[in-house]
Amino acid sequence: MKPSVLFVCVGNGGKSQMAAALAEKHAGSQLGIHSAGTNPGTKLNQESVEAIAEAGADMSHGTPKPIDPELLRSVDRVVVLGEDAQVELPDGARGTLERWRTDEPSLRGIEGMERMRLVRDDIDARVRSLIDELL
Repeated sequence: MKPSVLFVCVGNGGKSQMAAALAEKHAGSQLGIHSAGTNPGTKLNQESVEAIAEAGADMSHGTPKPIDPELLRSVDRVVVLGEDAQVELPDGARGTLERWRTDEPSLRGIEGMERMRLVRDDIDARVRSLIDELL
């Protein structure tokens, strides 16, 4: 059975969708890849979509969605991106949970597409490492 991962952030319009798109690019069908939000928004972050497209991946068809409790229980790895999303694994969950404290360039006064590219590159490096571990 192929390993599976669920990427989670608050709105599921940026970081978790970026991670899923990058995982799809690097691992393709070798991984079961999912993303969700603890408080999903209504649309994708357009700067995230553009930054991911620059990296040769596509998240433009993603839709912010809530966490599926069955998915939370059944995936091999739950990855929470950033500090704000709070997730706990339910009793009997099969996998493990980890938090990625992703780069936040806005704390250094970096905004716009420059910020988004730095966030993307940080997530990309972490996704590649995770794929190496899971496969």
